[in-house]
Amino acid sequence: MKQIANVFTALLVLLLVSCNNKPKETAETPVADTTKPVAVVPVFTPYKAMIIQHTVKDFDKWMTAFNGHDSIRKVNGFTDASVGRGLDNDKLVVVYNVIGDLAKAKDFSASANLKEVMKKAGVNSAPSISFVEVIRDDTTTIPQQERIMVTHHVKDFDAWLKVYDSEGLAARAANGMVDRGMTRSLDDPNTVSLLFAITDMAKVKARLASPEMKKVMTDAGVDGPPQITFFKWMN
Repeated sequence: MKQIANVFTALLVLLLVSCNNKPKETAETPVADTTKPVAVVPVFTPYKAMIIQHTVKDFDKWMTAFNGHDSIRKVNGFTDASVGRGLDNDKLVVVYNVIGDLAKAKDFSASANLKEVMKKAGVNSAPSISFVEVIRDDTTTIPQQERIMVTHHVKDFDAWLKVYDSEGLAARAANGMVDRGMTRSLDDPNTVSLLFAITDMAKVKARLASPEMKKVMTDAGVDGPPQITFFKWMN
């Protein structure tokens, strides 16, 4: 009888030990829902463009001639074009051409054919032509069509960009200027053009004339007077 009791006690101890050694239940780890689409932010790819500025005798006549020349531009390396009209001088034209073939575009810009076309369209000033690399470009749709383009030369692009970015989009927007684009000249990478949408013209002009703006440009290494163009997109 004593042996049976000992065996029963041993079995009871073994049972209690095995119960205590069971792994504790853990909370289930939630599984990520892979059925929902993940938003993909497109990576911006720099591209080349040509910017032309000149004056015309009659803007509407010039615009008609320009639109009729679209197929010729495409054959000669241009894929898209936008036209701006000066705000301070409504005879001033700003043409922004996206380039698909740089070699063709350069040859065409220097051709006798283009000079003849411009003459017939009423261009009455020597055109300013710049070939640029577009390194920032905000193409989101906004209601504002008035623009300011600021072009200047800097001592060191990377140093200038650091100061420019530290100023920040919000600071510029508070002064009526919304960032829309940035380019570097293909002939001189230290020549930079900035494009802004205008939300408040009075604030923009006050900012450009302010000592604070001059200090920012000096600190950034701008080493010459900026070229400033006010215009409005027409297409």
